[in-house]
Amino acid sequence: MRIKTIGLIACLSSLLLACSQQQATEAPAPPAPDITVIETKAQDVTLYMEFVGQTGGLKDIAIRARVEGFMEGLHFQEGGDVKKGDLLYTLESQPFEEKVANRMSKVAEADTLLTYAKNDLNRIKPLAEINAVSQSDLDAAVASHEAATSSLEAAKANLRAAKIELGYTKIYSPINGIIGKTKAKVGDFVGRDPNPVILNTVSRVDTILVTFFITETQYLSIARAFAELEPQEKENRESNMELILIDDSLYDHKGKADFVDREVDTTTGAMLVQASFPNPEKLLRPGQFVRVKIEGQVIADAILIPQRSVMELQGLHNVYVVDASNKAETREITVGAKVGSNWLITEGLKPGERVVYEGLQKVKDGATVNPSAADLNSTDQEKK
Repeated sequence: MRIKTIGLIACLSSLLLACSQQQATEAPAPPAPDITVIETKAQDVTLYMEFVGQTGGLKDIAIRARVEGFMEGLHFQEGGDVKKGDLLYTLESQPFEEKVANRMSKVAEADTLLTYAKNDLNRIKPLAEINAVSQSDLDAAVASHEAATSSLEAAKANLRAAKIELGYTKIYSPINGIIGKTKAKVGDFVGRDPNPVILNTVSRVDTILVTFFITETQYLSIARAFAELEPQEKENRESNMELILIDDSLYDHKGKADFVDREVDTTTGAMLVQASFPNPEKLLRPGQFVRVKIEGQVIADAILIPQRSVMELQGLHNVYVVDASNKAETREITVGAKVGSNWLITEGLKPGERVVYEGLQKVKDGATVNPSAADLNSTDQEKK
């Protein structure tokens, strides 16, 4: 009886084991992961270069005191708009008025002496014609008249110089623009170091100049690409500079290149470039730091893929490519420049291939996936 019981238990165990193995064999495989892909395509891609620059006014005119004296008045609002000819500063004028009065008396004295000399010459000249006086008397009268004439001209010149100095006690704006903070107050003695030599600065800002530096290598790249353009394309390229402000916003108005310096700085290996941008809203002010965006080389039949599709490990770049049977494989690629949020691919991909865009963590090399096309426009809107 005991032997029969043991045999029955063994049979039941074998039966249960066979059933469990059959169930394990018939268990369904896990579903293929859902991913999104993008299809690569060839397109012409324009590469841009960015340079850090600094703004300045179209004209930045330093206001200086051209004569020495105490400041008596300020006639403008600091940081406000001024027009050409507006009175900005007045200096004490009394010493210069005294100088003008003194020079005027010198002119009157020289004029009186000239009158005497002219009368003597007019009296002696007819007498000399009838030999009533000697030739030496006539020569002396002519010399006196010429000396008196020269003295009067010199006195008048000194008077003009004194009036000019008196005029320097009133300082006017040389241009229309924006004036800054004054560096001298009422009561300061100006016009001599160590007191402020530059009283203020007036800047014309309806047009803003931006200066920046490019390396010798960048210059060669730009110059070679520029040389290949047609004349109309060159003109468009020169007038198509963009400005990125400190808050990463794009400035509304495009600018143009004014000049490239004649030489490369041997100490830095860089060249100075200046561009001008219209500033009708007066948004830009001198001294701001900006980024200048310049159109560079155009790459024909280039392939771009989003940076998020690229896996980087120890300097190597890889992507998952999905073939016609929906199997994913790892592909090593070579990347070039960044274009916005994309990589420029120089090697490893061809047009028409499908690259995994979202779901990289779900994909394994050789695994079957369930791909769907990524809506890049929708993704961009969500980011915004």
